[in-house]
Amino acid sequence: MGELDPESALAQIARAGTLAELEDIRVGWLGRKGRLTEELKRLGELPAAERPAAGARVNAAKQSLHSAIEARHAELERAAVEQQLKLGTIDVSLPGRGEALGGLHPITQTRMRIEQIFRRAGFDVAEGPEIEDEFHNFEALNIPANHPARALHDTFYLKDGQLLRTHTSPVQIRAMQRTKPPLALIAPGRVYRCDSDISHSPMFHQVEGLFVDENVSFANLKAALHRFMEAFFEQNLSMRLRPSYFPFTEPSAEVDISCVLCAGKGCRVCKNSGWLEIAGCGMVHPQVFAACGIDAERYTGWAFGAGIERLAMLRYGVTDLRMFFDNDLRFLASMAGAGA
Repeated sequence: MGELDPESALAQIARAGTLAELEDIRVGWLGRKGRLTEELKRLGELPAAERPAAGARVNAAKQSLHSAIEARHAELERAAVEQQLKLGTIDVSLPGRGEALGGLHPITQTRMRIEQIFRRAGFDVAEGPEIEDEFHNFEALNIPANHPARALHDTFYLKDGQLLRTHTSPVQIRAMQRTKPPLALIAPGRVYRCDSDISHSPMFHQVEGLFVDENVSFANLKAALHRFMEAFFEQNLSMRLRPSYFPFTEPSAEVDISCVLCAGKGCRVCKNSGWLEIAGCGMVHPQVFAACGIDAERYTGWAFGAGIERLAMLRYGVTDLRMFFDNDLRFLASMAGAGA
């Protein structure tokens, strides 16, 4: 045991300046091939009478070194933490870096602008549940059971038979069931469809408009949409209606406006046609009135629907729909000052 000199080991432990250095000392003395471990293995070579005393000395030295290593390990850990805290100390006397002001999301700005324009024209803003039943989302809108829009590949169905609304038209249905004409409202909000690419998102925003009264005509619809588009884009625009089909309107039309980026001269965005498809519209189908308890012989009405993201992309010059949902602060900061 004299060769082992535990006192020198204790001195080494006390001088250890890092956790790595302390670990080397531990392995050298207490590891599987350490000096005290080897000494224990040689106890069998001693006479039987000397083994108990020698074993007791080795175990006492082992316990002493183990305690010293644990104590030094704790000291070095505390020192390391203190050093980290010292390095991370904030100098409160340094000048502040300032705080950047946030802003409304471009989709929110667009929605607010749409609502403002229609409110000025005397329209109400209506809201409804995003979780709908098939009656309000499909059947009341003259969408039959075999219609492709009701298939699983297009609609998010829930386990209880309900679904995430695929458009904001159910808001119009509920409004017509609740209130007798005349009615003038828009229904902006989130809608959901099984689609995702550069120009589609599983969740997107839509605005639909409804006007019901006596003697409402298709000419009223065209005039209202034309005035809205010019107010929204703040420029003079040409507009055309192309015959189309929607189950809930008859007649139905697609709404095109002259390209807001090239003034109808032809560019990449409008595919050199000079026109942009912007919305769908039509006169409310008599079957829809019947589902809502409105006399189709007395009242007529028009409705339209447009994607808020589509309007925002054209107004702000955004080329990829996904930019609105990527939460890129650089993009959102650039849009914050765009104004409603």
